[in-house]
Amino acid sequence: MFKIALTAFFTLAIVAPVMATSGPGCLVVVNVAGNDALNMRARPSANARIVDVLPPQTHGIIHLDAACRPASQPWASRWCPVTHYNGDRTTKGWVKARFVRDSDCP
Repeated sequence: MFKIALTAFFTLAIVAPVMATSGPGCLVVVNVAGNDALNMRARPSANARIVDVLPPQTHGIIHLDAACRPASQPWASRWCPVTHYNGDRTTKGWVKARFVRDSDCP
């Protein structure tokens, strides 16, 4: 019985959606002019489709979903997988690391 309960627990933990929470794990847009915006991409490439637009200071919550990669590249050259929460809208995609910095989630 214990083995079944433990298996169910880990199965649910794996498929549960990642939600933004308070504390570390979020990002803010930097190095983007106030009249410009950071494009969030469908894949880690500047040629990939734009899935969202993140203006500085007014972008909602940007949650870092995993480490920016590739780790072998300098920070500015890496891509970060993120989830953008803005009101009732949630978007998943990638942002270039040089345009974001660590921040506490609200």
